[in-house]
Amino acid sequence: MVLALLSHTLSRANTRIISHFRQMVNFRRSGTILDIQRCSSHNATRDNTYDYIIVGAGSAGCVLANRLSAEPNNEVLLVEAGKKDTSWMFHMPAALMYTLCDPSVNWCFYTTPQKHVNGRSFYWPRGKVWGGCSSHNAMVYVRGHAYDFDRWHREGATGWSYADCLPYFKRSETFELGEDDYRGGSGPLAVSRGKTNNPLHAAFIEAGQQAGYPYTPDSNGFQQEGFGPYDMNIDKGKRSSTSQAYLIPVLKRSNLHTETQAVVNRVLFDGKKAVGVEIKQRGVVRKLFAAKEVILSAGAINTPQILMLSGVGDPDTLKRFDIPIIADLPGVGKNLQDHLDFYFQFECTKKITLYRYQWKFPWNMVRTGVQWFLTHSGDAATAHLESGAFIRSQPGIPHPDVQFHFLPSVVIDHGQKLGHCHAYQIHISPLRPTSAGHVTIQSRDPEMPPLMDANYLATDQDRADYRRMLRLAREILMQEAFAEFRGREIQPGAGAASDEDLDEAIRQKCDSAYHPSCTCKIGPDDDRMSVVDPQCRVYGLDHLRVVDASVMPSIVSGNINAAVVMIGEKAADHILDNEMLPKSKAPVWSPETLETQRGH
Repeated sequence: MVLALLSHTLSRANTRIISHFRQMVNFRRSGTILDIQRCSSHNATRDNTYDYIIVGAGSAGCVLANRLSAEPNNEVLLVEAGKKDTSWMFHMPAALMYTLCDPSVNWCFYTTPQKHVNGRSFYWPRGKVWGGCSSHNAMVYVRGHAYDFDRWHREGATGWSYADCLPYFKRSETFELGEDDYRGGSGPLAVSRGKTNNPLHAAFIEAGQQAGYPYTPDSNGFQQEGFGPYDMNIDKGKRSSTSQAYLIPVLKRSNLHTETQAVVNRVLFDGKKAVGVEIKQRGVVRKLFAAKEVILSAGAINTPQILMLSGVGDPDTLKRFDIPIIADLPGVGKNLQDHLDFYFQFECTKKITLYRYQWKFPWNMVRTGVQWFLTHSGDAATAHLESGAFIRSQPGIPHPDVQFHFLPSVVIDHGQKLGHCHAYQIHISPLRPTSAGHVTIQSRDPEMPPLMDANYLATDQDRADYRRMLRLAREILMQEAFAEFRGREIQPGAGAASDEDLDEAIRQKCDSAYHPSCTCKIGPDDDRMSVVDPQCRVYGLDHLRVVDASVMPSIVSGNINAAVVMIGEKAADHILDNEMLPKSKAPVWSPETLETQRGH
């Protein structure tokens, strides 16, 4: 769902420049890349025993590594199947498409054929590198709506209401506009606003207000609903991943150990107690032991896979592969949820889009690349998703159920194909789909990808919601604010007006927003589909927790990465048996009436 153009253009025209500047860039980042090479290879403890073993150095795993190792008496091991994020490609915001489809740093998963979406298999990139998906994503920082977390509390995740979670969102971030009741001012993760001032972003925000929707200055603050600027995890022109924010600054701690390119085969148990993990690293199988806890932070796909391979899951599945049953937990891998995107695209009549950075314009490409390597500024220092919106698609809905990202460019085939003209698009994402799928293993081989069935658009409600949201997007793009920029409608095309036409356009062109989640959900112990309790402990087992996107009881209303970081922060206090941060008393905006979805 993200920017491709600068990635392609830099790869075509800037190869020599990149090579020429790489040594200089590494030197300039003495607190980043050079420190990784110098400090990250700590010797293991003598008997391969640690206090905590964290599986997965992704968005939550890096948070845990930082917080758990802050206690000097804790020996902490962080195990990652992928590499370190030393390459400049992980740091230049506009270079995200370099790694999005690179199997050396990405799991490059595909779903099973989706029967309600013309039998298409959907590409699901998942980070296989320090920082995980926070090292690959489009850097849009969205927490979700306050009511999402209150819903979690009602769904059995007691202690995860908005009042409980907001303090941990604040603890995680440093917001460049300053701290207040909603935003943090001293956390590891940098959050900033766009700097490009492309007039198309202003046109998008104005068009929303012309269509009757409110303006919001901060969708992560008091009022999510409305059109306004988006926040991004960018720090002075560089990506602020959890690796860069949480892990790399603390690598010098003698009690923090790391292993890379180490695939976890299974969790080791002594009865019902997790005592370690078995890994395969460069062809060698080893066992590593945890005196206190094993914590799975491998993500919504790999975490349920590891659990099943370890004998934790649906007994019928485990028996089919002759895996001894350690814990009967049929909810492992179930409740899979994701957001879909549809890209509504228009030609632009002015030459102000990112099309100017394609290979046809080599000077623009070279200049932008040089500018970033020298100063970390310019159009390579952003992902360009600098504005967006959250609206309610119909009356009676208490909080936004559709999200828009605006991009002054077009994305085709996950950014692997270039556009043909100056154009812009809205990403349309229904936020709370009623369809859910599952993840299950297809082999005892840990290196065999699991089967992922998202079950997209399985319900009549989901299909009707998407049609309605496309019509709202078209209405917004037809407002007067776009008059001086608007060319022909590229996708779905002006002729796509009937329900049948829109349904077919969605089936042909919708794609994943890359937000798989909820496959090991937090829930009450009397719900057979619950996998972990509100402290993220796996039911029926000792010394084993799950801390990543999979523990969400239901998907949040927006991009999920910020919520995963928050989960890592809050879970760290549970693991360390710390007193929880005091609940927030910050109020939440609500519309004056639910009789219209456009009330100010």
